[in-house]
Amino acid sequence: MTLIDRDGNGRDDREDLYELAAIALRDRGFLLHPPQPSEHGESPSPTFDDAGRLDLTHLPWTSIDNATSRDLDQVEYAEAHDGFVRVMVGIADVTDHAPAGGSIDRAAQHNTTTVYTAGGVFPMLPRVLSEDATSLLDGAVRRAVVTSLDVAPDGTVLRASHAPAFVRNVRKLTYPDVSAWLDGGPAPASLDDETLRAQVALQARVAAWLRAQRKARGGAGFDLPETELVRDDEGHVIDIVARAQGSAERIVEDLMIAVNEAVARTLEGAGYSSIRRVVPPPPRWDRMREVAVRWGDALPEAPDARALGAFLARATREHPDDAEEIAVSVMKLSGRAAYVLRVAGSEEPGGHFNLATNAYAHSTAPNRRYADVAIQRLLHALHRGHRAPLTDEALDEIAQRCTAMAANAARVERQVAKSAAALFLSDRVGTRFEAVVSGVTARGTWVRLLGPAVEGKLMARADGLDVGEHLTVRLETADVKRGYLDFSRVT
Repeated sequence: MTLIDRDGNGRDDREDLYELAAIALRDRGFLLHPPQPSEHGESPSPTFDDAGRLDLTHLPWTSIDNATSRDLDQVEYAEAHDGFVRVMVGIADVTDHAPAGGSIDRAAQHNTTTVYTAGGVFPMLPRVLSEDATSLLDGAVRRAVVTSLDVAPDGTVLRASHAPAFVRNVRKLTYPDVSAWLDGGPAPASLDDETLRAQVALQARVAAWLRAQRKARGGAGFDLPETELVRDDEGHVIDIVARAQGSAERIVEDLMIAVNEAVARTLEGAGYSSIRRVVPPPPRWDRMREVAVRWGDALPEAPDARALGAFLARATREHPDDAEEIAVSVMKLSGRAAYVLRVAGSEEPGGHFNLATNAYAHSTAPNRRYADVAIQRLLHALHRGHRAPLTDEALDEIAQRCTAMAANAARVERQVAKSAAALFLSDRVGTRFEAVVSGVTARGTWVRLLGPAVEGKLMARADGLDVGEHLTVRLETADVKRGYLDFSRVT
């Protein structure tokens, strides 16, 4: 869940939500206060060995992110060549600031992820790093690991390379501004420079090539909505909405996917073991097929990402008012992602169903994901011609820890989101809402409202209901402290 903030001076609901988030994180085993560099003799500006690091600060790098984000992990640059476009993605280099085995590294390996809650952000790395020294902030020269991809018009990656470099982010752009411009609106103030406009346009073109190629090979290519809190001038939650992905988000997503695939294949080709991100086929494909039939479509008997993506595209185009309901059904029936060890020279540990690839490594967000830090260390070792710095046993331990803590982080984020929803709906007990069944387990049945975008539990047994079914519910209980929303079924 992300936050849309409005400036104001009143009491902010996040004060209460922050406390609830902190309690939930402690209960899930998270360290709330990562060590600071100054506390352990680790400088936020250490002495670097910069031999072989490219100076790419002359290029017009840009980033696209949320307006309030400060933990910037990536910048992009593209240039047209004869028959292909070279797109370069700079990823924040955190390895020297958080040395392997040091106190900062140990804390990051314990938590493994930054947790984004409705009450605030709990960073994996100390803020002096993730929001400053290792953040690719606009105007600052920073160290990065740059992946260069030569992309043909058919979306094929012709060549890929990786190298440490210096970069300077010329402009931090925001998703809403860039999306509005790409969709035909006027150029925002942040794109007042013709060079930057040409850069973003070229990046959008390459991203579209990559996405088309991914769909052609069988990638699902569907965008699931993200929940946002809308606050008034005094910081109170006034709405909870589901926001679909925009044109700018798609640029970043497509380029990051391409980088993650390229990194996985590079490490594989070098004979390095690594950590892969795996998403299995939907375990309830039969139910997925029933959902498709309900919306006038059909899916094949065996799981097929391309067919699923085509169904979603048609369904949301033909039933735009029901797009959120359809997306929720698919999201809740999808397979659960995991980090797994990929032993050098062994069979693939499984693929990423939605992306239709067997080679996918998380490498593009080292400020907020520990698996990416491990992958970055492997890339540095490869660049220097060294042996892999992490054993298979160490990589497997990291992968398992990252999977477990990512699941814990998701639980905390959901719990605090429900507390925010209970806070928002506390004066609407007894109100009826339209909803879709979002989960059915031995512990009960859960529903997702179609407005506002919140989830809660049915109080009574709901025999015969399954994920994706539409119903009307009435809000019976809104418990902010426990994050409980209880509903009764009306029809």
